[in-house]
Amino acid sequence: MRLCLPTFFIAGAPKAGTDSLYYELDQHPAIYMSPLKEPCYFSTEIRPPNFDPHLQERMEQEVNESRDYTLGEMSKKRFGGIISDWDDYRRLFAGVRTETAIGEGSVCYLWSKSAATAIASRLPDSKIIIVLMDPAERAHAQYRKSVQDGYVSQSFRKHVEASLLYSGKKFNLFHPFLEFGRYAEQLERYLAEFPRKQINISFYEDSIADYNRWFGQILSFLGVDAHFVPDRYDPHQRRNEQEWAMRAEDRAFLVEYYREDIRKLEDILHRDLSAWLC
Repeated sequence: MRLCLPTFFIAGAPKAGTDSLYYELDQHPAIYMSPLKEPCYFSTEIRPPNFDPHLQERMEQEVNESRDYTLGEMSKKRFGGIISDWDDYRRLFAGVRTETAIGEGSVCYLWSKSAATAIASRLPDSKIIIVLMDPAERAHAQYRKSVQDGYVSQSFRKHVEASLLYSGKKFNLFHPFLEFGRYAEQLERYLAEFPRKQINISFYEDSIADYNRWFGQILSFLGVDAHFVPDRYDPHQRRNEQEWAMRAEDRAFLVEYYREDIRKLEDILHRDLSAWLC
């Protein structure tokens, strides 16, 4: 097996445009993306025993299917899986040919308490891509996806309140639903493990304001041709934004929930995030 391993990671945040980023980077001739998106290898939290009991059988199936996938041709992309074996993980990158930037996109890595240290221990020269999004809007985007997939039927506010009431640590629809948006401590873990020059932190809102500039700076960070223009990928292109708009009172509730964390993030990044507090 060729010894090809990732040179960069899309670490998160979930629902902050990271799916689109994965598929658009994958089009670049100098970039190789793992054919299994989100293998979750470096996040030990993403393992069957850490899920709610009623989900564990399904997660065990994910582990088995992910291993079968790595043992096959991997000619078609697979969205999501659980890889816990190093040899299985390495096989994801056996298809690398002349690409100079090799990546994967497990967006649980930002939230994970284990991933930053695990990546730094195994691949200390890795580049880390982090895309942040207004945490209230991020939570609402995740909620919409769960509704569309048929996993959630209650209102957004009731879902948020149920998440606040959930005191367990098992992975489920309520955990880490809100925790995904508490970015300050998550960023600090990466800043403690990697030199700042190896971490690219950008904002979903910037990708909306000027996509070409935003995408180009990520390509520059990866050391590849920054003038490449991919076909745009929008997994939500058919949704009715007005229909799915968050209620003002729900946003106000979440702004207060995230306020202290946003202020800490401003201090870490030296960036005005007051728009997230409106």
